[in-house]
Amino acid sequence: MLNPVWLKTFITLIETGHFTRTAEKLFMTQPGVSQHIKKLERECGHLLIERNNKSFDITTQGQAVYDYAKKQQQLEAQLIAGLEPDSPYKGTVRLACSGSLALLLYPHLLDLQDQHRKLIPHIEAAPKRKVIADILSGDADIGIVTSIPTDKRLVSQQLSIEPLCLMLPLSANVSEFDLSSLEKIGLINHPDAENYLSLYCDLAGEHWLQEVRFDKLPITGYVNQLSQILLPVAKGLGFTVLPMSALENFPHKEQITVYQPQEQVSETLYLITKQRANAPLRFATVINQIESVLTR
Repeated sequence: MLNPVWLKTFITLIETGHFTRTAEKLFMTQPGVSQHIKKLERECGHLLIERNNKSFDITTQGQAVYDYAKKQQQLEAQLIAGLEPDSPYKGTVRLACSGSLALLLYPHLLDLQDQHRKLIPHIEAAPKRKVIADILSGDADIGIVTSIPTDKRLVSQQLSIEPLCLMLPLSANVSEFDLSSLEKIGLINHPDAENYLSLYCDLAGEHWLQEVRFDKLPITGYVNQLSQILLPVAKGLGFTVLPMSALENFPHKEQITVYQPQEQVSETLYLITKQRANAPLRFATVINQIESVLTR
């Protein structure tokens, strides 16, 4: 078994990137830090860092040891948390969901935390495949996705239905909008744009939208931060497709026009968790808060 003290020193060194700062953080001497690293390297049988004067680079073996050590830290924290009596208002709950949902839900989860200071929400914005992967790996406790997963290790329940919207600059003439208008404006791309656009065009019930091809549209911008995606649209620099909740949380929503298709396009949201005999009570507390926000 690798010495946990040496592993802690190694983690700190990698995260600070500096021997002196590691020594200060761990209340050690710099030679003491170097000794821990050398002992850990001997124990592992590999160089974990490549030294270069006063700096260093982590080796492939070092990265593997770092990942292992971080995982051990997480497991230890989970073990200690699991030894305490279960409480609906104490502990960490990790939620993985889309960026638009993260933006919508986070303020409400902070309100919940403000009421119960020992209940700590962690939110990660991620695409569906990562949400599912994180639930299965244990890196997330609760996930929200837009279709029912087929993996039998997961439990799902329907939460709500969220409209998808084609969002245009305020100057756009939506009464005479067509494919050439869309191509003229150009697309503000984002990580979920292709999926949202495809779904919207297929279900909107309008022939011209079914002719839209993602790879044929001019791209006039790319943003991977949800809170920023509508800024170029508001400035007349392009269009995009996002859930309605993204517009509701945008501070300049008066500068956005929403196209009204013949058929409203919506996504069904599903809450997913891993199969378990008894879920911690704090999960139910957070899930109730999520449901109260999404079913208003």
